Amino acid sequence: MAESILVVAEQREGRLNRVSFETIAAAQAIAKDTGWTVEVVLPGDGISGPAQELAAKAVAKVYALEGASLGAYTSDAYVFALKAFVEEKKPKLVLFPHTYQVRDFAPRLALGLDRTLISDSVGYKHEGGKLLFTRQMFQGKFAADVSFAGDGPWLATIQIGAFRADHAEAGSAPVENVTAAVANEVRVTPHEVFQEAKQAVDLSQAEVIVAVGRGIKEQKNLSLAEDLAKALGGEVAASRPICDNGWLPLERQIGSSGQTVAPKLYFALGISGAIQHIVGMKGSRTIVAINKDSEAPIFEIADVGVVGNLFDVVPAVTEEVKKVKAGA
Repeated sequence: MAESILVVAEQREGRLNRVSFETIAAAQAIAKDTGWTVEVVLPGDGISGPAQELAAKAVAKVYALEGASLGAYTSDAYVFALKAFVEEKKPKLVLFPHTYQVRDFAPRLALGLDRTLISDSVGYKHEGGKLLFTRQMFQGKFAADVSFAGDGPWLATIQIGAFRADHAEAGSAPVENVTAAVANEVRVTPHEVFQEAKQAVDLSQAEVIVAVGRGIKEQKNLSLAEDLAKALGGEVAASRPICDNGWLPLERQIGSSGQTVAPKLYFALGISGAIQHIVGMKGSRTIVAINKDSEAPIFEIADVGVVGNLFDVVPAVTEEVKKVKAGA
């Protein structure tokens, strides 16, 4: 019997977290090197729709792991259900997207299975028949290749943006409905999802991000980024100094101490490109940097670089975007 990779996909209120497809892309890449098969499990309740979305990828099978206790996320229910499922299916490797939810329950699941968890992997290597996962250390200054000791199932989480969702190969897979095995030990009663403020946002889901750095100079100049983001239908974000100053809320900070993002389009306005910021956005598909310093490190990873005063360049870009949209 061939070894398998099990991807644990994530949904919320019936909507897939798009980073699930990034994890499928990672699993497909590993499968090509190892010869293993790829399967996907989606925990939840009433999830036939998102399960069918996952089935449109080149995987062997999608399991809709359903139960009333999985309708609203609790770590107890997820750990009980996934532990029983993994023990039954016996995959060689279990992959998760490195989301807030996974960070909550995956360590407990690993403990319950008495297995090791390698978290926040940015890549992998398959050398001499051995599977290694790459993790960033010391805020991205170093990278370490880590291997598993002992038998599977091995557990690993994949950093957002480490693999591209559009690289997940299309296909047609069967969907199998599975009743979740959850003991009557769920200690948490979930209530309605609480959102602290209207501006609270999960930037990992944004397809367009306009981020600002020290070059914006004053809080009142944030309107330049906001206008561009509005024209592009995107979100505004920032490097750490902007959030430390209180100019934008902390949930809009990108970097090693903030969110990790991988949008289709990332504008870096007045951002020098310190490693702490780059590790949070380098997975973006297209990076456009605008900075008056031609030696700024951000230009080393930018797909498009504009050396100039952002106070002149950004309004001109915004107007061009508006013209294109008006003519569309």
